Amino acid sequence: MPTVALGRKVPDFTATTTDGDQWRLKDAKGSKVVLFFYPKDMTSGCTVEAQQFRDLHARFKRAGALVIGVSRDSCSSHARFRDKEKLNYELLSDADQALCKSFDVIREKNMYGKKVFGIERSTFLIDADGKLAREWRKVKADGHAAEVLEAVQAL
Repeated sequence: MPTVALGRKVPDFTATTTDGDQWRLKDAKGSKVVLFFYPKDMTSGCTVEAQQFRDLHARFKRAGALVIGVSRDSCSSHARFRDKEKLNYELLSDADQALCKSFDVIREKNMYGKKVFGIERSTFLIDADGKLAREWRKVKADGHAAEVLEAVQAL
């Protein structure tokens, strides 16, 4: 059951970073947070999206925003993805799907004729007070990071 809603405070959460550290939302208080959920490390669409957030990272930072990527992949998978793509922001592992469930991003998908459950590419913008300011669902990877940046700058 989702626990986040537009205009409401996002409940604090803790998740494991690529390096095995714990990242807490409450530690980002005072910063905007761009939380983007993606299906899988090192796949074509996810790579495009990750690269575009990487390339715009300095502009997100100047706008007072932290960029955080989330998938169900392991920390070791994230580390390989981060290193290969030279990602300059944090990736969180949500292997138990707790964050995915909170943000209601798990959807039934059709993979090669087989029904599976996976992450629907989605992004959430949390304002400096911890409230959910915007959400994007069923995102197309290419160009999405620029659209999110515009929203961050307007916030």
